[in-house]
Amino acid sequence: MKFSGKNVLITGASKSIGAEIAKVLAEYGLKVWINYRSRPELADALKQEIESEGGKAATICFDATDEAAFVEAIALIVESDGELAYLVNNAGVTNDKLALRMKTEDFVNVIDANLKSCFIGCREALKVMSKQRMGSVVNIASIVGERGNAGQTNYAASKGGMIAMSKSFAYEGASRNVRFNCVTPGFIQTDMTEVLKDEIKEYYIQNIPLGRFGHAKEIAQSVAFLLSDSSSYITGEVLKVNGGLYM
Repeated sequence: MKFSGKNVLITGASKSIGAEIAKVLAEYGLKVWINYRSRPELADALKQEIESEGGKAATICFDATDEAAFVEAIALIVESDGELAYLVNNAGVTNDKLALRMKTEDFVNVIDANLKSCFIGCREALKVMSKQRMGSVVNIASIVGERGNAGQTNYAASKGGMIAMSKSFAYEGASRNVRFNCVTPGFIQTDMTEVLKDEIKEYYIQNIPLGRFGHAKEIAQSVAFLLSDSSSYITGEVLKVNGGLYM
């Protein structure tokens, strides 16, 4: 895949899917900015791993829900590299419980962490990328934002909102050659799924047509495609990466 730009910011990139996205994009020759909020040792270890393989990486600490910090971080990247070519809004949290037991603050906190942070990133990226007349943003949504899930009213709302918001940004960015797309992962092998009991894993797997959980690298390759020039005529799209669980 070919990339016209030279760098990418990935929020929540120090571990799990975010870290895999960083590694894959570095393999394609992009300088990856690894955002983290806590545990700098994870971000530093990822940076060292990427650089040991010949890639380019930098770490940048900020809370993606903090508007001023996010704006400042993008300004720093542009000052350092002369551009922000790509953005992956990956930062997010869960706080699962049945809606009848969910406090308003439980709902709002997840909306802020997932949807608000994504809005700030998209808006600030559009400002920079509009001046460049090029850029691509991929937002990591979820299958839950498409089909809902019991116990995840707040998470579903945040990810469903992300999908709708990305389409609106796609309309606004199109005339400036700035694209916005979403990836919606299904069940992916991560630390979160590893702690599931075997019988629960088997139940889910039986409902996945491809018969397995996905791998983080499969999400990362999908993100790379949507960022790259290979998808230059795709915007406002939702790419399902779920093994056929939701079609």
